[in-house]
Amino acid sequence: MTKRLAFLTLLLSGCAAAPVAQTPAPKQHKDFLVLDTHLDTPIHFARPGWSFAGHHDPATDLVQVDMERMEAGALDGGFFAIYTEQGPLTPKGYADALAYARGRSDLIDSTLAKFPDKIGRALTPDDALRLNRAGKLVAFKSMENSYELGEDLSLFKEFYDRGVRLAGPVHGANNQFADSSGDKPKWHGLSPLGRKWVAEANRLGIAIDASHSSDDTFDQMLELSKTPLLLSHSSGRWAFDHPRNLDDGRIRKLAAKGGAICVSTIFLSNMNMTPERAALFTQYEHIADLAPEAQVELTRKWRELDKTQPMWGVNFDRYMEMVLHVIKVAGVDHVCFGADWDGGGGLPGIEDISALPKVTERLRAAGYSDADLEKMWSGNILRIVGKAQRAATAQ
Repeated sequence: MTKRLAFLTLLLSGCAAAPVAQTPAPKQHKDFLVLDTHLDTPIHFARPGWSFAGHHDPATDLVQVDMERMEAGALDGGFFAIYTEQGPLTPKGYADALAYARGRSDLIDSTLAKFPDKIGRALTPDDALRLNRAGKLVAFKSMENSYELGEDLSLFKEFYDRGVRLAGPVHGANNQFADSSGDKPKWHGLSPLGRKWVAEANRLGIAIDASHSSDDTFDQMLELSKTPLLLSHSSGRWAFDHPRNLDDGRIRKLAAKGGAICVSTIFLSNMNMTPERAALFTQYEHIADLAPEAQVELTRKWRELDKTQPMWGVNFDRYMEMVLHVIKVAGVDHVCFGADWDGGGGLPGIEDISALPKVTERLRAAGYSDADLEKMWSGNILRIVGKAQRAATAQ
């Protein structure tokens, strides 16, 4: 009995001493590299008396992205857009647009250069990872609308040299390259020059952005491009039937070719663009030309109009329903985020980037893992940008 008791004691003590495997705690939102593929924030960079690093009260300032909020952990960076308004398809129209786009590119560079210890330019996925490890914010450049290239595709190389790593052929109206989702068919997809645009983007190693493209343009770019497409700020048509959104069938085709849709907050309802709102939008698009007092007055009028005539008829809950549906259709390897901040995005409950941790919370509640979230917040974006660059190098 004594030997038996001693054996059992030894056995039990050995079990007690065995190490217990610890399950790692799930990552918090701030622990992920969080990127957004479409930031219209450069519209604010030239505002008199305004700083990208400053504090901006939403009650008196319409900006949705600034470094103070980025550094709070909500957003680590993304693609700052060179947006060029669509104009006439004429030599003068092209020349004016080119001058504007060059100026906007320079403005992004000069603004970022003011804060070298806080934010850095990224040209490659490795740059983004390096900057993040160094505790800096990440700034890629994108080109929303290629109208400014005119009919001279050699200018595409200039913008590549300026740092553009993501570009779309078209915006809200048809141009020399392609049909827009916001216009009646002209080319029924890509123009002959637009097909050359796709080839040149592939040659340079610029990832192709299909947001704003018509369905036919999307289909043709998906077929022609040698590398996966990225939709920088598009919503799912399942949530709202609008030509700006992508239907489930095309989302599946996008995923099958390795691409990704970066889900936006826009066009989950009709846009309530009343004459009063349109007038305010016109002022907003030229906010850098307004004196500081006029900027505050614009914000006051905008916020007052939001109370009675909100721009969008949905909220954060509906946004998350759309996000979860798109993930189900595309899979976690083919979803990312591009809310259209500072370009019309934002909804009640997700008014600016400070709300991004709520998205992670909802995705967690739906059962998505650390690995899933890493892909959707930045991994899929960097994969597609990297594929475009490696394919160009291999040519």
